[in-house]
Amino acid sequence: MQVAVIGAGSWGTTIASMLGQKTDTMLWARDADLAAAINEGENPNYLPAVDLPDELAATSNLSAALDGAGVVVMAVPSHGYREVLTAAAESIETSTPIVSLSKGIEQDTLMRMTEVTADVLPDHDRQRIGVLTGPNLASEIAAGQPAATVIAMEDHHMSLLLQDLFTTTMFRVYTNPDVIGAETAGATKNVMALASGMADGLGFGLNTRATLITRALAEMTRLGVAMGGQVSTFAGLAGMGDLVATCMSERSRNHRVGLALGLGKTIDEIVEEMNMVAEGVKSTEGILELADRHDVEMPIAEQVGKVLYEGAAVPEAILELMAREAKSEME
Repeated sequence: MQVAVIGAGSWGTTIASMLGQKTDTMLWARDADLAAAINEGENPNYLPAVDLPDELAATSNLSAALDGAGVVVMAVPSHGYREVLTAAAESIETSTPIVSLSKGIEQDTLMRMTEVTADVLPDHDRQRIGVLTGPNLASEIAAGQPAATVIAMEDHHMSLLLQDLFTTTMFRVYTNPDVIGAETAGATKNVMALASGMADGLGFGLNTRATLITRALAEMTRLGVAMGGQVSTFAGLAGMGDLVATCMSERSRNHRVGLALGLGKTIDEIVEEMNMVAEGVKSTEGILELADRHDVEMPIAEQVGKVLYEGAAVPEAILELMAREAKSEME
């Protein structure tokens, strides 16, 4: 089965590298120089010092990348997803499974990436539009460390085929039909990772981190269920698993942004310094709008939004959270 991976960031390159050792895989990079470097065995922009397998091929020609592809993997950040998919639309058959790796919300429409896919490709088989998500830090997986993930797709037979395709000796893949829950969890946890990084930047310890992660999971679950997701999804790899990894890892871009905010840097300074996109910076506004639309209370996300968009100081945001009215844990 030939695979096209669209997007040569750290995660797209990692996935393409694993797939390339099992089946014919073509990785699309927007930049021709980057594609050439990948063909020489390295992605210096996003996975420096990682040796890429000889089997991996890259191109900057989108049509060439998609030619003959039986599976399309979209590894494009949420803010550029629609543009790239629109350009690719004529080259994708309506029955071809499309798997999104993006963990974000489209800002203008508040659509998840599978919804954007269905919007751009209205005649496509919607049951074959899915998402791969979980505690998947690219650099660790590229180094061959054991990890697991979830393929969420409504077409059960196709999800089993994709499960086999993506599984390696060190990368375990589970299936889940709950696309809404898995995708909402992936987008929301980025917001929570910003909060976790802020707490770390202020020098707080494990009690604070455990409290934040636990209450963040409650917020994620409330929103996801209100949108049509399943509670069980949020207790699994796409929910709790991804949340823990992203909130604790120094390799998480969202955590690093939050850490810098906690240390006193402004968001403009941080974004200017970063080479890669931290989805939470762009997604927080959309998550808050979704929470308002579904009448869901998300106090952690609200404080993150105040820091990002209103210039609130991180210590003040923490104090506001701690000063909230005491409630039952079940609420």
